[in-house]
Amino acid sequence: MRNVKVAATQMSCSSNKEENIAKADQLVREAARQGAQIILLQELFETPYFCQKEKSDYYVYATELEENAAIQHFRKVAKELEVVLPISFYEKKNNARYNSLAVIDADGEVLGRYRKSHIPDGPGYEEKFYFNPGDTGFKVWKTRYAKIGVGVCWDQWYPEAARCMALMGAELLFYPTAIGSEPQDGSIDSKDHWQMCMLGHAASNLVPVIASNRVGIETDEDSSITFYGSSFIAGPQGNKVAEADRTEETVLVAEFDLGQLEIQRIEWGIFRDRRPDLYKIITSYDGELRID
Repeated sequence: MRNVKVAATQMSCSSNKEENIAKADQLVREAARQGAQIILLQELFETPYFCQKEKSDYYVYATELEENAAIQHFRKVAKELEVVLPISFYEKKNNARYNSLAVIDADGEVLGRYRKSHIPDGPGYEEKFYFNPGDTGFKVWKTRYAKIGVGVCWDQWYPEAARCMALMGAELLFYPTAIGSEPQDGSIDSKDHWQMCMLGHAASNLVPVIASNRVGIETDEDSSITFYGSSFIAGPQGNKVAEADRTEETVLVAEFDLGQLEIQRIEWGIFRDRRPDLYKIITSYDGELRID
């Protein structure tokens, strides 16, 4: 047996960075109190979701990894509590800006960073104005407790990303998120669709999935988003084992036997029976292969 406890969290965010970090700290400590060893906070939790509008004033939120307040704070917390913490942040690197994530191991050391690969662009989610496309490729880290893969928000809609991380040995997949209503059309509710995509990743790769979303109403001029929470933890058959509601600030905890899950993946044969030689079409945009 190789049991690991994981946690998802969700909270609302204000314009006060120190308050947001303090609230996140409380959730991490509560998850650790419940025995969680790998704890996920939501996407860009240091600030409101500033991508509703294209405003250059918000570029000041970006920091270099080594100078980021949340990362420096949670390095100490990770070491104190002996927990693994994937930390989402707005990264500044020379003239580039990324929607990034740093993985902090249970000794407080930063194992590395991942830069969000898929950058959305739509009403209320104007991320291409703020972020360069990630250049790290998908990453898997061997932490103290498990090999983990992490995608950020829009990455979660792409089965290719989840499969790549599973092929790289990820035993758990984590997705920090900021998603809610659509400012241009209040009739759209993507919650079920959002969850179903990741439940599919869990089922098709036989790997648990942990997703953390924010809650609350955030308004910027004439744009307003109600973030619908609904953070969850999925088992390796795509079954939800824990789920938060749309409004509460909370912690979810679940335990998995990673040794048993490895045996199940081998027995089920989905990786044994893959045909990579037939999948080259996935590298195209339009479904046609070209040889130049």
